[in-house]
Amino acid sequence: MIKLNSYETIYILRPDITEDKNLNLVNRYKALINNLGGQNILIQHRGRRHLSYNISQYYDGIYVQMNYQGNGFIVNNLEKALKMNNNIIRYITITNK
Repeated sequence: MIKLNSYETIYILRPDITEDKNLNLVNRYKALINNLGGQNILIQHRGRRHLSYNISQYYDGIYVQMNYQGNGFIVNNLEKALKMNNNIIRYITITNK
């Protein structure tokens, strides 16, 4: 059995994205983690917040936090999917100890 670590991924969506598109993205990434063997997936919508500095001429962003258990393979695939999406302006993944 593969040991699973706890991860937290936060991504920031463009502020002009619709609620339907937001939920669609959340469900897509949740399904991706689940299909790759991730467990205990918890999604938290942090809402629209002012950015500390402009990112791609955006002053605000919609924050989404995902906590899950997985491995490096899952994280790499998730980050690749996040990088390819034009609606996501920034993302970060950290390991929870």
